[in-house]
Amino acid sequence: MKAMVLRSFRPVEERPLGAEDVPVPNPGPGELLVRVGVCGVCRTDLHTVEGELPEAALPVIPGHQVVGTVAARGEGCGRFGVGDRVGAAWLHRACGTCLYCRQGRENLCLEGRFTGYHANGGYAEFMTVPEAFAYAVPAAFTDEEAAPLLCAGIIGFRALRLSGIAPGRTLGLYGFGASAHIAVQVAVHWGCRVYAFSRSREHRSMALELGAAWAGSADESPPAQTDAAVIFAPAGGLVPLALANTAKGGTVALAGIYMTPVPAMDYQEHLYQERVLRSVANATREDGDELLKLAAAIPIRTTTNAYPLGEANRVLQRLKEGLISGAAVLKIGP
Repeated sequence: MKAMVLRSFRPVEERPLGAEDVPVPNPGPGELLVRVGVCGVCRTDLHTVEGELPEAALPVIPGHQVVGTVAARGEGCGRFGVGDRVGAAWLHRACGTCLYCRQGRENLCLEGRFTGYHANGGYAEFMTVPEAFAYAVPAAFTDEEAAPLLCAGIIGFRALRLSGIAPGRTLGLYGFGASAHIAVQVAVHWGCRVYAFSRSREHRSMALELGAAWAGSADESPPAQTDAAVIFAPAGGLVPLALANTAKGGTVALAGIYMTPVPAMDYQEHLYQERVLRSVANATREDGDELLKLAAAIPIRTTTNAYPLGEANRVLQRLKEGLISGAAVLKIGP
């Protein structure tokens, strides 16, 4: 099968992904073999190939926003049939027995493994996924529309919940890429007022089109303080800005898996008055199930830009340069 394989960490400008012919994997017990139709391109993939997440198991095939069809089933599978459409997301496997799994926090599993990072992902014609960690994809979405929901959507949804935002309150979104363009639609559906912060004029225009009440750059003052905020951009310098714009008792949630260093902050200005700063790590299957149901009910409109598999390096470079509006997807299957 055709696949884009990462064998060494390098800047994306050096084209770290190589096109290779590799064997089609065999599904083990409890696993599905998925014929990949599309795979979303995530900023986590960029951090992986450039070595900012050095625990990646090389060589590895990236990609963790996968929509495809079941091509074969390993022993013991019965939840999905051959030909069924399924999705695969970032969480590839959790042990189910550690303290965090027993508490319903499998996103923090001590033995957690992640798609396109520890296990081969969707930048390929086929991949395997544990059946217990596969998603039924709502019929309301095409493959291309559904792919961004499987990470950008899920992690954005979890970040919104951890921010504590409530109907009628004001939410700040910092960085307006794939996750934020979904999160803003969820927040508006919940009856929230959204302020979007982005350095891109095009992204600010998209935010307003999707229901944001105001859009500006991060160094601009919004019309009022926010009650909660989510930072999607991997820029530590945004943290003190977001906290300064957040009202007493508000939470700023950091939704990225990687962030540049956070600068020194002033306790009185940024944290006092019970402001909360918290990270968001991975997501649970419950998060994914709830987001997919909600996305179909709203319904969420994902904006996608499609590219062939062989252009994965170029797509990641465009993502790095902030040239993707909405979400990028690789079209792999027929």
